[in-house]
Amino acid sequence: MKNNLKNLNFLLLILMIAYSILGIVMILSASSVAAVLRYNVVSNYFAFKQLRYFILAYFLSLFVIAIPTSKYKYIYRLFLYGMIAALVMVLFVGKISNGAQAWLQMGGRRLQPLEFAKLALIMYLSMYYYKFSLKTYNNKWLFAFMALYPMLLSVIIFGLLAKQPDLGGAIIIAMIAAFTFFSIPMSKKNKKFVYKIVGILLLIFAFAVLLFKDKIFDSYQLNRFNFLNPCSRYKEDTGYQVCNSYIAVHNGGISGVGLGNSTQKYMYLPEAHTDFIFAIIVEELGLIFGIVIVAGYFVMLFAILKIAKNAKNLRNSILAYGIFTYLFAHIAINLMGILGIIPLTGVPLPFLSYGGSYGISVILAMAVIQRINIENKVEERRNKIKNLK
Repeated sequence: MKNNLKNLNFLLLILMIAYSILGIVMILSASSVAAVLRYNVVSNYFAFKQLRYFILAYFLSLFVIAIPTSKYKYIYRLFLYGMIAALVMVLFVGKISNGAQAWLQMGGRRLQPLEFAKLALIMYLSMYYYKFSLKTYNNKWLFAFMALYPMLLSVIIFGLLAKQPDLGGAIIIAMIAAFTFFSIPMSKKNKKFVYKIVGILLLIFAFAVLLFKDKIFDSYQLNRFNFLNPCSRYKEDTGYQVCNSYIAVHNGGISGVGLGNSTQKYMYLPEAHTDFIFAIIVEELGLIFGIVIVAGYFVMLFAILKIAKNAKNLRNSILAYGIFTYLFAHIAINLMGILGIIPLTGVPLPFLSYGGSYGISVILAMAVIQRINIENKVEERRNKIKNLK
């Protein structure tokens, strides 16, 4: 274990801890009013819950870091199929919150299977395509079927999330699956054939969505596509939250109104400690601090890309690129949503937004990245020793 800790990526570790601490502080500030007025609990209720989730996640990370990625072959199918089963269960016995039936009640705790399904899919795709790359297929149709088979499972997860409905989660699953699929190595001949099939399937899917959009999406989901000029619809659901996000950012200005002094957290932003945490951060700590946070995310993502590029096998490369896509999608969709650039989808911001399932899953994902970094460094050391002989 001592050797593993020496081979950690300390830049990523420092960023993780810094963002986790900032997340606890800002959840305490952003949720203090809603905790008392809306949920009838003490003002530090959500911050202390998140702190417990983070402590559990970092403890579990020690085990994740100790397990070689080659051992994932024993659990990846079970993990994915278990999460699919949990997502099916959610549709029948799941708890409803904020218009989505997405949580399973387990004792006194709630579990959101979606967040762990993202990790399960990344693990499954990395193991599947690693094995796929080692085989030879003489029949182009068989090759296409085997290449596209994991996409079928991705579509199933996408459909289960759309049914909840959780459009943001479904989009992230689609991004993870698509990025992974288009990154797997293929010969030019096979790639051309498979991409033609994918193109036809996407056209059929797009046509079906346009044709049956009223049956696929309910009125609440369709209204979300009306996202431009939100302040012109301040009294409507389609404009109220994003417009108040604009007001929070405007109030903050360059240097902010001071930690704890937000006015928008006084029930103007109903989810100030979850989806809109970044707006509260900018209001209290200022635009410059907000830019620093975004820059820190870029540094984090760049470090993950570097680890992915240095991976010694396709399995670890896909794992790292998948986790990069996972984090990037959450950051991009959350920030663009609260700024009114894209429709609001309710996607949390890594390390900063309140949420037990997501908080645990994102820290475990980073632990996997650290494990890949450890394996990269061990392999580099072995190669250096070989070259010296």
